[in-house]
Amino acid sequence: MKKIGILFGMENTFPPAVVDKINSMGVHEVTAEFVKIGGIRMDEPKQYDVIIDRISQDIQFYRACLKNAALHGTIVVNNPFWWTADDKFFNYSLAHELGVAIPPTVILPHNKHPEGTTDQSMRNLIYPLNWRELFDYVGFPSFLKPYSGGGWKHVYKVHSPEEFFHHYNQTGDLCMTLQRGVEFDEYYRCYVVGQEQVHIMKYDPKAPHHERYVKGNPPPSSPELRDRIEKDALTLCRSLGYDLNTVEFAVEKGVPYAIDFLNPAPDADVNSVGKENFAWIVKAVAEMAVKKAVSGENPLKDLHWASLLAGDGARPRKSSTRKKLTV
Repeated sequence: MKKIGILFGMENTFPPAVVDKINSMGVHEVTAEFVKIGGIRMDEPKQYDVIIDRISQDIQFYRACLKNAALHGTIVVNNPFWWTADDKFFNYSLAHELGVAIPPTVILPHNKHPEGTTDQSMRNLIYPLNWRELFDYVGFPSFLKPYSGGGWKHVYKVHSPEEFFHHYNQTGDLCMTLQRGVEFDEYYRCYVVGQEQVHIMKYDPKAPHHERYVKGNPPPSSPELRDRIEKDALTLCRSLGYDLNTVEFAVEKGVPYAIDFLNPAPDADVNSVGKENFAWIVKAVAEMAVKKAVSGENPLKDLHWASLLAGDGARPRKSSTRKKLTV
């Protein structure tokens, strides 16, 4: 019997819908349930063939358990090893190398020393920082936001150096990025599942949370834009190795800029995404999980970092100059 588990937190609609969908598919010897977990031995035998992870980004215990499960043969969606190592600034840099449009972005040192450090810990840092050079590169308006994180937390739109410093001085020991603001006329959020399927959703990030997914889901303004969005979304997820992700594009003068694509536990609540989008993501994730359970592919067949950063069909433009990273 192949067993699929879903590990989740406060979600109330997506996890049970996925479990019900899998069990209703009638695939021989495949069943789904909510993950049951306790204290885990280092030699814990495999309990699940596939686990869909929706919560380990918030709970270190779960992330450690999932790594151990992968070690013993469980396929985890998404890869807990790469998810642990990933961050948004690296993703921007990689996307740029892959030829995906990215607004100019810089990473900034912490405004306050991280806990347990002093000015001596930062002795390699240039002081005063080259602010004018950074502002000239990024430009205004721009967005100050954490280099890793989500949910639009600690995100500030700034129009001048004065506004920047006002907000930067409130970020404490968070590590922040500064990115040129895209003055978009179209905005889309895309579900990407199994590194194969893309579902494009018209999205309004300026609207109240429950109204951001535009009713009727009007398509991109041209077939060429739609094709570019699909291509870039697949390029990013294949290169990063994510089987479940959302990729956001802000379209300015016909160019889709990838704004946010580190969302390996994306919003899938029916009350926010709407019934049609919800039905699509439930079906796509259920089918992907069943396919992985039946195939039984070895999740540890290759844990070289370089392989995680160059999926099939997603090769860097500058591959001849990139260094391989291995563990």
